[in-house]
Amino acid sequence: MQQREPSASESYFWPSVWAIGLHVLVFGMLFVSFAMTPELPPSKPIVQATLYQLKSKSQATTQTNQKIAGEAKKTASRQTEVEQLEQKKVEQEAIKAAEQKKADAAQKAEEAREAAEAKKAEDAAKAADAKKAAEAKKAEEAKKVAADIAKKKAEDEAKKQAEEEAKKQAAEEAKKKAAEEAKKKAAEDAKKKAAAEDAKKKAAEEAKKKAAADAQKKKAQDAARKAAEDKKAQALAELLSDTTERQQALADEQGDQVAGDFDDLIRMRAAEGWARPPSARKGMTVVLQINMLPDGTITNVSVSRSSGDGPFDSSAVAAVKNIGRLTEMQGLKPNEFNPYRSFKMTFTPEDLAL
Repeated sequence: MQQREPSASESYFWPSVWAIGLHVLVFGMLFVSFAMTPELPPSKPIVQATLYQLKSKSQATTQTNQKIAGEAKKTASRQTEVEQLEQKKVEQEAIKAAEQKKADAAQKAEEAREAAEAKKAEDAAKAADAKKAAEAKKAEEAKKVAADIAKKKAEDEAKKQAEEEAKKQAAEEAKKKAAEEAKKKAAEDAKKKAAAEDAKKKAAEEAKKKAAADAQKKKAQDAARKAAEDKKAQALAELLSDTTERQQALADEQGDQVAGDFDDLIRMRAAEGWARPPSARKGMTVVLQINMLPDGTITNVSVSRSSGDGPFDSSAVAAVKNIGRLTEMQGLKPNEFNPYRSFKMTFTPEDLAL
């Protein structure tokens, strides 16, 4: 175990104690010597007595007195010398103590200076260590930041590459899908084109058939109209040449005939514009309420009694409305037209499919 080296104050402690103890001892001895010294008579009365009785006294007495005075003077001189020595010794001790104190102060100042320098060096070392630690920390943080930046950059690059790959893959898939769509569309277009051509061909055939049917219907209508006119002319002629009863009978018969002809005409015109619904079946019957103007314009068509099938009822109403106007009604007399202002007609799928 290493022994601690005593400080300057500890080194001078015991010598200072011994010096102070020695001075105390010396002063004590001087005090004792002064106390034990015999008390001498005052010098002044002796001197006065000597002066006043100088002639009357004997030589022996004079010598005795002088001897006593000399002894007293010698003792006082010796005491003074001792005191001076002691004083000098005290002064030397004080000087020595002052020098020692000065030395101690100098040593303490030196120690304080050395301690301050040591502390300054320690503070400088600590500051250097702190600076070094701060620089190391800063370098570590910079390294960490650089690592984070590099990591982020790598992640961004990876993300960018992944996005590019995804875009490339999406573009390829889109291209592939577009090619498939184009192929599919081309096939559908070809199919539609073929279907359109078939439909066009079929429509042409149906138009041709319809034209032939229309020509035949028109021919039949013209024949029916001509027959009706002939009958009307014949009826009129008979009415003009016959009796009143005969004329009335012929008129009633002619009205029934005309009514039947116009009913057939309405059914025929309705059949021309009828669109057969898938639900139409044989045996269905719908009664329609029809309103008409004297010029033959159909103003309203409604269902009076349903067939039980909504699509067929609606198709029958639409077919009658599509007639629009019967120009053949313009030649009728008011009494002949009155039954057609508001009348009912029965329609079946067979009637509309003429």
